[in-house]
Amino acid sequence: MRERFIRFMQGRYGGDQFGNFIVIVALVLLVIAFFIPSYLVKNIFHGIVVLLLIYTYVRMFSKNHEKYARQNQRYLKYCGKIKRVILKKKENAAQRKTHRIFRCPNCRQAIRVPKGKGKIAILCPRCDTEFIRRS
Repeated sequence: MRERFIRFMQGRYGGDQFGNFIVIVALVLLVIAFFIPSYLVKNIFHGIVVLLLIYTYVRMFSKNHEKYARQNQRYLKYCGKIKRVILKKKENAAQRKTHRIFRCPNCRQAIRVPKGKGKIAILCPRCDTEFIRRS
């Protein structure tokens, strides 16, 4: 049986990160539908879940590698942007104990200066604008 499945999947696209994301979204919608009292809305959620799962299986069993690989790359590119934003916010939160982050009034460049130095003149490294702030 396992060999038959392996032969069947040869040349097919298979699973990827975007497919995993679609399945997770379907499961979340299924859990949300569990708590909805209205049968009409619950049936709509169930229909969406079924459509998402069918789409995932169509992707997995398709032989059109290029199309679904492009979709997965777009998904990974978008997720990478979100991860970078979250990581940047996390780094800034960790640095708030020892530093302050100011924005240049001219070019909006973020500038990190140490805390507790009183009023200081800050020179923007990008546009050479000087401004005074309390650290």
